[in-house]
Amino acid sequence: MKIQHNLKVGQKITLPIKRLGINGEGIGYFKKTIVFIPGALPDETVTATISTVAPKFAEAELNKVNKASAQRVQPRCAVYEECGGCQLQHLAYEAQLVFKNDVVKQSLAKHKPIGYQHYKMRPAIGMSNPWQYRNKLQFQIRKDENGVIAGLYQPNSHRLVGIDDCVVQQPITMDILNGAVRVLEKYNVPIYDERRNSGIVKTLMIRTGLKTGETQLVFITHSPKLPQKNQMINELRHEFPQLVSIMQNVQPTKSSVIMGDETLHLWGKESIAEQLEDVHFNLSPRAFFQLNPEQTAVLYDEARKALDAQSGDKIIDAYCGVGTIGLSIAKLVGEVRGMDTIPSAIEDAKENAKRLGVTNTYYEAGTAEELIPKWLEKGFRPDGIIVDPPRTGLDKKLIDTLLKYPSKKLVYVSCNPSTLARDLVYLTKKYNVDYLQSVDMFPQTARAEVVAKLVLK
Repeated sequence: MKIQHNLKVGQKITLPIKRLGINGEGIGYFKKTIVFIPGALPDETVTATISTVAPKFAEAELNKVNKASAQRVQPRCAVYEECGGCQLQHLAYEAQLVFKNDVVKQSLAKHKPIGYQHYKMRPAIGMSNPWQYRNKLQFQIRKDENGVIAGLYQPNSHRLVGIDDCVVQQPITMDILNGAVRVLEKYNVPIYDERRNSGIVKTLMIRTGLKTGETQLVFITHSPKLPQKNQMINELRHEFPQLVSIMQNVQPTKSSVIMGDETLHLWGKESIAEQLEDVHFNLSPRAFFQLNPEQTAVLYDEARKALDAQSGDKIIDAYCGVGTIGLSIAKLVGEVRGMDTIPSAIEDAKENAKRLGVTNTYYEAGTAEELIPKWLEKGFRPDGIIVDPPRTGLDKKLIDTLLKYPSKKLVYVSCNPSTLARDLVYLTKKYNVDYLQSVDMFPQTARAEVVAKLVLK
């Protein structure tokens, strides 16, 4: 393909920044060529060096901000630019919230669902303290000339960035991480070496219960062996009373998958307790749970508002997981039915319903596109449906099912505005979009979550 501009790798350019792209990068134009510059902000003039050239765009590295935006702030994190885990720490938080809505607008403009120019976008709901919110970390462990380090890989590289103070993590998770690194060093435990595919400790996983304070540490290892484990456990559990569970997970392959199939119980409880609204959870090392419980409660509250459920309503909770959203609605409606493809999640949902004393729920393992027609054939008519799909969006068969058997109300909880906009292209054949409500689940990052309220035409 012929390159339509004269930009070359290594070339220095100066240009004004017009807006932010969906990954939080600055976007400017140099002689009509679009240039993506991470770290640059709208209303700035910057000097940058071209790093990648493609036929219709270029990427560049920021060298200097010649004219700074009024929204530019000093990042709190010492390794912000190296780590890549956050993309927006240099942008004032109120402006981050405006950006999250803009990401949704950009996705709609790309996919163009019916009437998208007129959708009502409500202001994004942020956090009063947009720091120290993550309840779980998974940091790689490696050894270099300075000793044992824990951290994250720099984007597109095999260079581990050491992190001992992550400003978006719950403080207790960092305290225990630093304690674990200290004992690994003290007892000279063999650390995994990627190049040689040798050594033992690969990753540390730490998760804390926001409501309960219970915390779990998991050593993820290359082999079932873990030398000096009793000494390490004794030191850590005495230093950190919040630590109630220490486990080991064995991941013997060279793949990038973090956890393996075998989990060993080392000390304390096998899972930690946590609570989200009225629902109690037991979280084992591999159990899925939201990373920002405080904002998850806000997100579910917005989903309930969008559903506007009446006392006799019958509701379907597709992708129900362990039942969180559906159970929070059950008290308000006639019946909730949930489905998920993971049988253990369905068992947990049933158990959670029992624990809450909720008797008007029904859970079944399977896909929504199989179960919804089956339930309809047996006379079940839903008044509302909630979908909360993974980042890949709705399965095409499920979209076909929702169009063939529409309910009066459809609430779409999305963690990816791009796939939401794509799915709305189809759903708006039968539904009108009442409004879109963004909820900031991941402050300091470019990720955007949104609740869409749809009503039958």
